[in-house]
Amino acid sequence: MKKYFKKINPPSLLVQLGLLLLVIFIIRSCQQSEVVNGVAPVINDRLLTGEMVDLKQYRGKPLLVHFWATWCPVCKLENSNIDAIAKDYPVITIASWSESEDEVKEFMSNENLGMPVIVDADGEWARLYGIRGVPISFILDPLGNIQFIESGYSTEAGLRLRLWWAGK
Repeated sequence: MKKYFKKINPPSLLVQLGLLLLVIFIIRSCQQSEVVNGVAPVINDRLLTGEMVDLKQYRGKPLLVHFWATWCPVCKLENSNIDAIAKDYPVITIASWSESEDEVKEFMSNENLGMPVIVDADGEWARLYGIRGVPISFILDPLGNIQFIESGYSTEAGLRLRLWWAGK
């Protein structure tokens, strides 16, 4: 093991880290190239619980709109963060390109998640928001304007901070 670490050239390591960051930046840029900005498109649909939800009902407070899928491993890692945030902030999650409502309900039960979910099996809402991949989160301010867009894994602390900031 010592031989391996002696062979590492610090400038080479910095170049490799720089290339990795560049690749991550390019991927994120591609994922967000068609994503909406400005006023968030209105979502009016039924949650898994049967309750109707309309984004307009959340005006006056910051809102997290989170797109995910049951088959997405990164989403699975992030779901507990979103679920925890939903206990303190208004959150709407949209399971896009996922299976049927019953399969999403089973997934939610197996993962012990209680966040509000709209099933978007055909990707209608994802198309409206210009989404190419999941997970992706939109932080809306109290007026319904998109303030932050986060694609890929986001920490709970990072999302909470953005929600707090959007509420100011």
